[in-house]
Amino acid sequence: MNPYLSGAVKGNRGEGIVHLMAIGVVTVWGITYISTKILLQNGLTPTQIMFLRFLMAYLAIWFVAPKKVRSDSWRDEGVFLLLGIFGGSLYFQTENMALGLTLASNVALIICTAPLWTALLSRLFVRGERIHRGLIVGSLVAFVGIALVIFNGHFILQLSPSGDLLCMLSALSWAIYTILLRGVNGRYSTLFITRKVFFYGLLTLLPLFFFVPPQIDPALFLRPVVTGNLLFLGLVASLLGYIAWNAVVKKLGGVRANNYIYASPLVTLLASAIILHEQITPMAALGALLTIGGVYAASRKK
Repeated sequence: MNPYLSGAVKGNRGEGIVHLMAIGVVTVWGITYISTKILLQNGLTPTQIMFLRFLMAYLAIWFVAPKKVRSDSWRDEGVFLLLGIFGGSLYFQTENMALGLTLASNVALIICTAPLWTALLSRLFVRGERIHRGLIVGSLVAFVGIALVIFNGHFILQLSPSGDLLCMLSALSWAIYTILLRGVNGRYSTLFITRKVFFYGLLTLLPLFFFVPPQIDPALFLRPVVTGNLLFLGLVASLLGYIAWNAVVKKLGGVRANNYIYASPLVTLLASAIILHEQITPMAALGALLTIGGVYAASRKK
């Protein structure tokens, strides 16, 4: 075989694996909404859930991550601090606070603007990030599709300025996190970056406990449903999910990778139908097809 052709085939296979990783991550993250809801119903608060899942992931990653503690410079350390804020504490807190102030459908829809924010900010601030027509059209088609999925045939949009603004801040926070990854992805391992994100996410979350002291009943951890869902959120969704996602961003770039976020509500919809026996309307099915087609068009190279 021609060596150039052989290299192209291997490259395509390698990128195909990365796309499968992205699908796997958003599948897991789509199920986290249900796990979080179960934990909330068992008495845990959103702040407690995030702290426990990040603490569990941070302790576990020390068994596999490089033992290097500091980054190469204080500037890079500052970038990791920002990654911990925008990809950890700020992102989750604004999203959880928004859920208490506005409809869940509003939150799910606004969070899906993260890929659009990523494309816009990348175009403005990232050198070498090209936004081609297929990506723009695919993103818009996927956004329309996910709107149909989220509303599931019931077009009720109840505006709540404070809650919707917090949710928009959450989407913007994730877009900034994805873009900041570019600055360290080429110089540090994925495991090292992920460990730093967990560390600074935990550190910047601690001040919140001064306002709302953690009061966790130890008896909660004796319930299998609580420990099982915490293990899933901490070890699968956080530890493995962040490691895989950071690797996906390193390979695909922030703009293409973030388009897979559109698929997360599809998983939530299917999981809700299976676990909670919620009905999937024909409108939602059409939205799913539009979302899949839009993500495919947006994730392809020019």
